Amino acid sequence: MDPKLGRVASSVLASLLLLERSMFCPSSPPAGLLDKAFQYIDLHQNEFVETLKEWVAVESDSVQPLPRLRQELLRMMALAADELRRLGASVDSVDLGDQQLPNGQTLPIPPIILAELGNDPKKPTVCFYGHLDVQPARKEDGWLTDPYTLTEVDGKLYGRGATDNKGPVLAWINAVSTFRSLEEDLPVNIKFVIEGMEEAGSVGLEELVRKEKDQFFSGVDYIVISDNLWLSQRKPALTYGTRGNSYFRVEVKCRDQDFHSGTFGGILNEPMADLVALLGSLVDSSGHILIPGIYDQVAPLTEEERKMYKAIHLDLEEYRRSSRVKRFLFDTKEEILMHLWRYPSLSIHGIEGAFDEPGAKTVIPGQVIGKFSIRLVPHMDTSAVEKQVKQHLENIFSKRNSSNQMAVSMTLGLQPWIANIKDNQYLAAKRAIRTVFGTEPDMIRDGSTIPIARIFQDTVQKSVMMLPLGAVDDGEHAQNEKINRWNYIEGSKLFAAFFLELAKLH
Repeated sequence: MDPKLGRVASSVLASLLLLERSMFCPSSPPAGLLDKAFQYIDLHQNEFVETLKEWVAVESDSVQPLPRLRQELLRMMALAADELRRLGASVDSVDLGDQQLPNGQTLPIPPIILAELGNDPKKPTVCFYGHLDVQPARKEDGWLTDPYTLTEVDGKLYGRGATDNKGPVLAWINAVSTFRSLEEDLPVNIKFVIEGMEEAGSVGLEELVRKEKDQFFSGVDYIVISDNLWLSQRKPALTYGTRGNSYFRVEVKCRDQDFHSGTFGGILNEPMADLVALLGSLVDSSGHILIPGIYDQVAPLTEEERKMYKAIHLDLEEYRRSSRVKRFLFDTKEEILMHLWRYPSLSIHGIEGAFDEPGAKTVIPGQVIGKFSIRLVPHMDTSAVEKQVKQHLENIFSKRNSSNQMAVSMTLGLQPWIANIKDNQYLAAKRAIRTVFGTEPDMIRDGSTIPIARIFQDTVQKSVMMLPLGAVDDGEHAQNEKINRWNYIEGSKLFAAFFLELAKLH
């Protein structure tokens, strides 16, 4: 080869290699700015904890429909709106009107906050979703401290809403306020969607998201939700999927009144016997669902996915002990996690109309209703599952030749959600986690259902990511809910690092 041509070829190759490195291995955010941000957060952590204390003190219980608690919810949303305005955000508290309860009572629905900070077209726009309502809590339920007084014990911040979801919402605000206080330009445009009715079904939220699709959400590139937990006490995680849920009622009826078993026992088809047979036909003793075709739509397991399960840290013996379960259905970490996250499960929840009080009442219920649900996984569809369940139960019932009436209905159908973990924001979050925590995150799913993730993904049609801050033992919804000071403060740093990483990758 001509030496001159060789030098040109070498130069072109070097340029291509540099371009490839810049595309796939971007440099980390400026160390100086990150260090300044981290130092600021460390120095002001007591102030951040104090703000969390103020927020926890608001009894923003959305579950109990009481006028006093609704006023607390309104106060909570006003506090958050004021905090966002102090950051310089434009804030719209969207009035959702009143809620009509079955007993005729009318209560105000707390507003949904839509806030914006920055509109630079050169920067990515990331939207954060969180909620500020909480589950009910009373000290007499078994709390060691007053649930609405944030109390620190051994680095643990106890209080209702500390981890679900006031702490993570404030951690995001802390990260934004850090850049503001340092008089540094925010690396990304930021939007907030904050509601006050998540624990009561997110009243009005889906409708608002659809209404604002081409307005508030039009410039959004990424959506982040921080409303779940790690799988570990110390190792961070990224969540990329949740199961859906189909909830069913199966009713068996002979007549409106109950029967005396001495007078009628032995001469009729008893509704309870029919129902027990129907419920018993749904799942076997190994947890395998017996409804024909139910597994046909389940996404096949890939080798890449199998490796992800192997990499997850889970101490099976500790998990079993902390769960107070004698034995699980499966013996390996991978099998347990897969059956929690990526395979469907069927649970029987209860029977209406059955005698369940203490004592020996010799009654034959004239009408009973069984309740069960199926947790759905990609690529299962609620309408297909509904059809399969009805066909199966009708087939089982017909074989009993019962004179009773049987009816099946699906009362809830929520689709599963799964994200593309190769999206830029997942890559940015991984890098931020490495920077803050010095480790790779567990890539996990959630066995429960978080409907808002699927609503955002289907409506806004942008990447949705779950970036949890809480540890596995935080006890969301339980007595003595807490967030570790370490998780809260390092989580604030994580969000700051995430902003910078996302700006570089975008």
